[in-house]
Amino acid sequence: MSELQEARWYVAHTYSGHENKVKATIEKAVKTRGMEDYIKQVVVPTEDVVETTKTGKEKTRQRKIFPGYVLVKMIITDESWYVVRNTKGVTGFVGPGSKPVPLSDDEVLAMGIELTEPKIGNSNIDLEIGDAVEVSNGPFAGQVGTVEAIDVETKEVKVCIDAFGKKTLFVVESDSIEKL
Repeated sequence: MSELQEARWYVAHTYSGHENKVKATIEKAVKTRGMEDYIKQVVVPTEDVVETTKTGKEKTRQRKIFPGYVLVKMIITDESWYVVRNTKGVTGFVGPGSKPVPLSDDEVLAMGIELTEPKIGNSNIDLEIGDAVEVSNGPFAGQVGTVEAIDVETKEVKVCIDAFGKKTLFVVESDSIEKL
């Protein structure tokens, strides 16, 4: 199977609040249909925001940069278009009518997305936000927690565990945890 064209970034519009679920569903469909050659990557752009709580403590949380949108790097074919378009939570592609329009390289760079990110098929992070995980090594080995954030580029996962009688958020390498 030869690649006729280069994969480009497209923007899929989703129901607000469903971005991560749509991302996970598309990635699962890509694996089950064997479409890694056509749908390369799915991204929900986020940024870390420091907020001050009522008690005066600073808390860092991830905020979606483009709520209601998921970025998909793919080669448009009838089947790849169908997979993304018919994913539950996707309302359509950004573009005139029903024809998706790819982002230019300048637009992709302006969004802060690396142009050479890993493929879905090569990513060994098979986690979703909210998954229950067990820490397999390090100071919190044996602890069970919840995935709060995933950074595919650095392969780091933010996990919230119950430590010392309160919820504690810490960053761990993705290969140091196991999905339950």
